[in-house]
Amino acid sequence: MIAALAIVVIALGIVLFGGSGGHQYTLVFQNAGQLVPDNQVLIGGSPVGSVESLGLTDDNLAEVHVEVDQELHEGTTAVIRATSLSGVANHYVSVSPGPNSNPALDDGAEIGLEATTTPVDLDQLFNTFPPSVRKGLGNFIKGNAAIYSGQGPAANDAYKYFGPVLNRATAFASELNADQRLLTQFIVSSSKLSTAIAGRGEALSSAISNANTAFDAIAAENVAFDQTLRRLPPVMRQSNTTFVNLRAALDDLDPLVETAKPATKQLAPFLAELRPVFQKLVPFTRDLRLTVSRPGKGNDTADLLADLPQVQRQVSKTFPHAEESIRDFQPNLNFIRAYTPDLFNAIGKVGQITGYYDGNGHYARVATAAQNLFSLESGVLKPITKSQQYNAFGTSAGVRRRCPGGATQPAPDGSNPFVGPGSVNSSECNPADVPPGP
Repeated sequence: MIAALAIVVIALGIVLFGGSGGHQYTLVFQNAGQLVPDNQVLIGGSPVGSVESLGLTDDNLAEVHVEVDQELHEGTTAVIRATSLSGVANHYVSVSPGPNSNPALDDGAEIGLEATTTPVDLDQLFNTFPPSVRKGLGNFIKGNAAIYSGQGPAANDAYKYFGPVLNRATAFASELNADQRLLTQFIVSSSKLSTAIAGRGEALSSAISNANTAFDAIAAENVAFDQTLRRLPPVMRQSNTTFVNLRAALDDLDPLVETAKPATKQLAPFLAELRPVFQKLVPFTRDLRLTVSRPGKGNDTADLLADLPQVQRQVSKTFPHAEESIRDFQPNLNFIRAYTPDLFNAIGKVGQITGYYDGNGHYARVATAAQNLFSLESGVLKPITKSQQYNAFGTSAGVRRRCPGGATQPAPDGSNPFVGPGSVNSSECNPADVPPGP
């Protein structure tokens, strides 16, 4: 009996302390994932071996040498996992054995990258964030530390309500899910609202800035604000009475609302078309405000209106003389108007007169014969006296003024010289006073 017991103990010692009887394999990973020797190797959550050593391949990949009690087969995969996110060297290798029907792997066999998975550490995740996001996350964590500093018991009391909160949140989500059509409409409307707000970011920023200014002003008047809050309850009680009396008025208002409903059907398209008008009205109103009242002196409508009385007094003295001058000048204007073609014809001939040129440039060619300073006798020009210079235009009527259009020979259609209504009358000019020639 004692001999048999000794044999059993020896056999058990050989199994436990004799040769290891394990199987050694080499797992190749992109990196060792913070593994260290003696980390566990697990299959199905149960330890089956450990990490023996770590090394590098020629192409700088991680070689993890493991020893496991179980023989592995082809199709085996391995993953490096972490026991928790807060640890550093608490990683292990999780092995998923291949089917037993596959050929067994030889001791020392290598399982390559196609069958291994390297973990993504939390630091790698943080490194994907831009610096500003990482800094904001750090500030968030520090801020939470500051919030809960010295408030441990109170925080623990608050944590007791997390369960009821989650329960109520679940009930709230169930209520939302009960009417999916209404929830869909709410999400779509919220999206439209967010889009509209995003399109008016500048206006929203201005509104927030103005609200901040308003709150600063309220904070500066905290005493008055406190007095207002003290007086608010009586006001609210009076308002309650007013609201009760308002119910009857609202009942009377219902027929008006029902009557107005048909008229408001087209109100939405009208407001949609009115929106661009208001969008253009904003800069117009801003410019109008500057026009009416601009900082400075003498540069806006208000200053102009202030100067108008003085201008009116000056004008009341000036306009009568101007009207008298216009009346006196009107006969001259009536007379000159008829000579407009002659005036423009003379201006047009200036280019023709100065069109001649020689080596010294352009010069004016003046025909003095047209000034009646000479008479032609037997082919010879002879000077005439001043008393004879107007004889060519006739002296019987004693008129020394050509009619409109009389500066050139008469046209075949009789359109010049022009005498009659709208021109000068025959007593002021002689239609026969025209240059000689056809």
